Amino acid sequence: MLVAVTTHGCRLNRSESDAMAELVRAAGHKIVADPNEADLVVLNTCTITHRADADARSAVRRWTRRGAKIVLTGCFVDANPERAAAMPGVGAVLGNADKHQVAAAVTQVLGAASGSGDQANNAASPDARISGPTLVSVTRLTRRMPMTPIAAAKGERARALLKVQDGCNYACSFCIVPSVRGGSRSLPVDETLQQLRGLLAEGSPEVVLTGIHLGTWGRDLRPRLTIHDLVRAIVPHLGAARLRLSSIDPHEVDDALIGLLAAHPQQLCAHLHMPVQSADDDTLRAMRRGHNCRDFVRAVTDAHAALDTPSIGTDVIVGFPGEDIDAFDRTVAQLEALPLSYLHVFSFSRRAGTAADTMAQQIDPGEIARRSRVLRALSSTKAASFRQAHAGRELDVVVNRQPKKRSEQWAALSGNYLEVDLTLADGARFAGQRIRVTLADDGRTATPAR
Repeated sequence: MLVAVTTHGCRLNRSESDAMAELVRAAGHKIVADPNEADLVVLNTCTITHRADADARSAVRRWTRRGAKIVLTGCFVDANPERAAAMPGVGAVLGNADKHQVAAAVTQVLGAASGSGDQANNAASPDARISGPTLVSVTRLTRRMPMTPIAAAKGERARALLKVQDGCNYACSFCIVPSVRGGSRSLPVDETLQQLRGLLAEGSPEVVLTGIHLGTWGRDLRPRLTIHDLVRAIVPHLGAARLRLSSIDPHEVDDALIGLLAAHPQQLCAHLHMPVQSADDDTLRAMRRGHNCRDFVRAVTDAHAALDTPSIGTDVIVGFPGEDIDAFDRTVAQLEALPLSYLHVFSFSRRAGTAADTMAQQIDPGEIARRSRVLRALSSTKAASFRQAHAGRELDVVVNRQPKKRSEQWAALSGNYLEVDLTLADGARFAGQRIRVTLADDGRTATPAR
């Protein structure tokens, strides 16, 4: 049968989707890229905002109308288990801790739909929270729970995603993630290396470490370890591949980690994404973040000084309750002064179930939109400056596995997170490979280095 695995939300979700697709493929089904061609769609959902919930519901309705059965999984399921199971066309719901059961769920739902198998059974998991006509497995999430036994898979992208951490023990006032992911937990070093070797054996030129709160990796292990310990253990096994870190909080970027990145420039990407959310300390306290503005400035400044033309990016939430114009202006001034290469700007969105939803001094949506435009313009300026600084330089890039719309145009990504366009008459020879390129004067187009 034809099965599509689609993903909403974060990079961690994408890594889990790659793993689920491999499990479904191993069960004998054919994975297709286009959900419109599928007999069944596995939808891996997000719930970070109410808009994310609406996107999940809309996708289910769209593909159900086209005749596909649905296996629904991800954060929307853990946040709304009863609603997820009751949606027409949904044959199974799997919580985040139950994604390893996806192949059995797919086979059972397709069998029930064709009349060749038993009707779906309730409560595939002994910890299922709900029941009904749909196959249900939604394990209760706890503060101390094991990692879901789902191994990394290469997927269709050139850069492989390796999930080494899940869950979060923090209580940021704007975030619902801890309630739908459980407590922070880590993949042990030996298991990480085993999965890494599998990805490298499949030819991955780059592996990206992912997690819900990557910087807390190792705190639950005995002996207690740090993300620096994990990266140090990985380096000897990389060979010709390189390693990239996904998001890591500013106070978790210490001298040891920066020193390790600086000591291995060919194997460790000079790229740090540190979500600050605000550069005003009063706002950070209201957000219940684990860092202050001083932590962020130190991490950015130290990394920029130690690494060769690093890309340093951040996330910023605009219009958090109580963020007056002076607080916003302080954020703008601080971000403008730092050597950042891009900003991801998010307009504050009230989310039921979070402390920020009921806070006083909610900001007018029109003012939030104005502030967002200011920061997005700043991001554009910084990104253009970062790109222009690379004009004429040689870069180490990984080429995408598929060309762009024009057959001779290929996108590639440098170690320091610069997207470039390649014109390759024989692009298939470079697809999915790590190569050296020379940037043109525009800082965007490139050709293979001689």
